Amino acid sequence: MPTVVPAEGPLLQRLVAATPQALYRGLSRKALVTFDAAQAKTTWALHHQRRFALVEGDQVLAGAARYDLAGMLDQQPLRICALGSVFGVPDPAGAADHAVALVDQLLKDATRDGADLALMFRMPETAGPRPQGFEVVPLFDAELTVAESSRHGAPMTLVRGGEDRDVAAIAAMGRARAARFRFHLDRDVDLVRYTLTRTRLFAGLRSAGSAQLIFVIAEEGITAAAYVVISVSAGTWTIEECGDRDASGARVGALLQALIAREPVESRPVIRGWLPPGFVPPQVTISSLEPAGQVLLARVLSARVPRLTLSSADVLYWRNDMF
Repeated sequence: MPTVVPAEGPLLQRLVAATPQALYRGLSRKALVTFDAAQAKTTWALHHQRRFALVEGDQVLAGAARYDLAGMLDQQPLRICALGSVFGVPDPAGAADHAVALVDQLLKDATRDGADLALMFRMPETAGPRPQGFEVVPLFDAELTVAESSRHGAPMTLVRGGEDRDVAAIAAMGRARAARFRFHLDRDVDLVRYTLTRTRLFAGLRSAGSAQLIFVIAEEGITAAAYVVISVSAGTWTIEECGDRDASGARVGALLQALIAREPVESRPVIRGWLPPGFVPPQVTISSLEPAGQVLLARVLSARVPRLTLSSADVLYWRNDMF
């Protein structure tokens, strides 16, 4: 009889080894092992992240990571169970869907533990039917055009590399901007530090020269007043997250201008990201908008959530929070 157990020690190693290539997100198998071990040691992961396996005897049938998050819906706090890296080993006889069985059990456990909502990312719905009970949370990929000076110079903005001392200011910026949205995660200092660490690991562990991470700050005095986190790959800049104490986002726009102006002879990058609805810095225009390549699904687990139906204007969610 298949059983759901925590994936630890040798079982965790087998689970990682069984993970399909499609879930590696550009990492080699060796790099995935290093990545998994490194992120598990962060302060946030030690208290909020666990890996589980569906096993029968010595055979791994399915695997998933469970993340315990906090969030807000209609100004009310939520406990959220997010599931990531979900996979199942195909049943040759077609008699069982091991991934579905594992997800169902993890959601039963989360409901028993007091979770109000479940989240799960997957590839677009064309890849298969939507998991039972889940609805789509609308997210959009925006392609951005950044205005440049005719002299190709940088704006008068002090730009420096982001540091650990900036994390508290980043968390405060995020909470201030998130307050007007119906649904968002509660991104405290430990969660922000975790997401930044994870993004650094992804960039650092991919094959040499294939990826780069940009994390820069605009200061006011000695305090971070705006920031951007950008993944760079094959001429494309992907905004993982950003923030600005200025509601207009003008400092974020200036940071993007400064980054582009650093290498004026280079061809201009394609810039994409999930920007919060209504957040378009004055130096930026949205040249195209289309449904996100990854689908965020949500399922109500508790009677404390009477409704969930969300529009794109209701949701603030960063790519860096894609579990």
